Amino acid sequence: MTYLEFVPIAFGLLSAVTWGAGDFCGGWVSKRTGVFGVIIGSQFVGMLLLIGLALIFDRTPPLPGDLLWGAAAGAGGAVGLLALYRSLAAGRMGLVAPLSAVLAAALPVLVAAFTQGLPENVQFVGFGFALLGVWLLSRPEGSLRFQWNDLTLPVVAGLGFGLFFVFIDRASERAAFWPIVAARVASLTLMTGTALVNRHPLWPRREHWPLTALAGVLDAGGNAFFTLATQTGRLDVASVLSSLYPASTVALAWAVLKERLTRPQWLGVGAALLAIVLIAL
Repeated sequence: MTYLEFVPIAFGLLSAVTWGAGDFCGGWVSKRTGVFGVIIGSQFVGMLLLIGLALIFDRTPPLPGDLLWGAAAGAGGAVGLLALYRSLAAGRMGLVAPLSAVLAAALPVLVAAFTQGLPENVQFVGFGFALLGVWLLSRPEGSLRFQWNDLTLPVVAGLGFGLFFVFIDRASERAAFWPIVAARVASLTLMTGTALVNRHPLWPRREHWPLTALAGVLDAGGNAFFTLATQTGRLDVASVLSSLYPASTVALAWAVLKERLTRPQWLGVGAALLAIVLIAL
């Protein structure tokens, strides 16, 4: 593999690591304060960071179409988040986490097959192992029982996250960070409006700001690395590798909180590592 071929893979993996770490920090602080306050606070911090990166690194102004695609991506991501948390509130963690994660990775693979052609056979096998790994890593302990009407919100969540991947990829290569800023503005607007309607706190308490801010910085980093991965390589490779973020979350929970990994999660780690090797071949 040449250096240029490895670059998008490295960006995709960095996106997974930082997104997973951001989810760990956000989930940890959410246990102590309101979820909406953590989401809005972390996204606000991330937006400030992304604006700074755009001012420094984007040498040319974005086209209006770039910002529109970015805003559409942010709206898709916000809808995915809202569906995710609504489903989690209904007690469907065992279904929503793995199904939404797999759908979020699978949708860009289908789109890339039509727009960029099919990947190499060995990469396609790697995609399969990656999706299996995401499913196993995201599933909590216990059996999975559900009715068909329980699928609606997890499917909406997965499609929302998948559309974020697809729409961000549509943004022009003229600007790497301004489209993500537009995505963050759209997402913040929708999340803030939802919090106001439902009378949720808009900000975390003062003592929870450091961890909230760290979650925002890591989430913004994940967005930036994913965008760079799509600009230097294929959408499907970037999306599948970025979707391995549960491995980072699980690893941090094991290392920091001493949480025990279940047998399926260990199998998921193995599947994810095998997927990385196959995709990189």
